[in-house]
Amino acid sequence: MDDLSKGRDVQAQALANCPVSRTFDAVGTRSSLLIIREAFFGTRRFQDFTERVGIGEAATAARLKDLTTSGFLEKVPYQEPGQRKRYEYQLTEKGQDFFTAIMSLRDWGETWVSDGHKAPWRFMHKDCGAEVHSVTRCSAGHDVAAADCVAVRDPNRAAAERMS
Repeated sequence: MDDLSKGRDVQAQALANCPVSRTFDAVGTRSSLLIIREAFFGTRRFQDFTERVGIGEAATAARLKDLTTSGFLEKVPYQEPGQRKRYEYQLTEKGQDFFTAIMSLRDWGETWVSDGHKAPWRFMHKDCGAEVHSVTRCSAGHDVAAADCVAVRDPNRAAAERMS
């Protein structure tokens, strides 16, 4: 194998292991992101997801199945008096941990693609009542902008990639 081919293989493997790419693979579709958003608002039931996301029942069923299979949501049985057992959907720990990503998308969208319109929803801190926003911090606790970051290759991870 020539050096160019080796370089392409290394690049392809790095892309396959990219956390951003793998996150999109795990989440799936735009409607899946919107279902997760609705789950953060407290939506739990199939019909409510269908109405609030604005997709058909078949698409809702497919997205809920995907999000359950990938571990963002779990099905929990419930039964109203005189009715058959049904299921509602709740965020798992993995789903709850996606909150920062949803907030980052909301904040970015409101700044760059909202045409001056603010989202009709906000998340507020229960303790103090202040609005919640996404923030990027270094491990020492400093707020960091993209311009203040540099991408560096972790030699330990690079060695592990070469061995696999």
